[in-house]
Amino acid sequence: MRKFAVHDLTAARAQVLGTLYAAAARGLPTLADSGYDGADIGIHTPIKQPGGNQILSPDNRTHNRLLRALRCPGERGFALLKGRWRTLQHITASPSRTGDIARGTCPHPLRA
Repeated sequence: MRKFAVHDLTAARAQVLGTLYAAAARGLPTLADSGYDGADIGIHTPIKQPGGNQILSPDNRTHNRLLRALRCPGERGFALLKGRWRTLQHITASPSRTGDIARGTCPHPLRA
């Protein structure tokens, strides 16, 4: 764990981009937010708004909408897990019972 804040792309370069590039070479792209803009091949990020009074083309707006729609369930699931993790840290039940409780907190599509 780093003790200081670094940009998303800087941290990714140091820790995970090699693995993501290998996955992309096997046909498994990564969907990322704009913090990873410029990460290179296989990392799909939103297309930025052009400068001046220009607007994105319909194709680029559609690309951004699709990217958001595909990322949304994962972002939502992580937000739920993060919030519920704080609660689970305060449980005093046995470890086997805690697993049952944790499975019950997962959104339905993520349950085993």
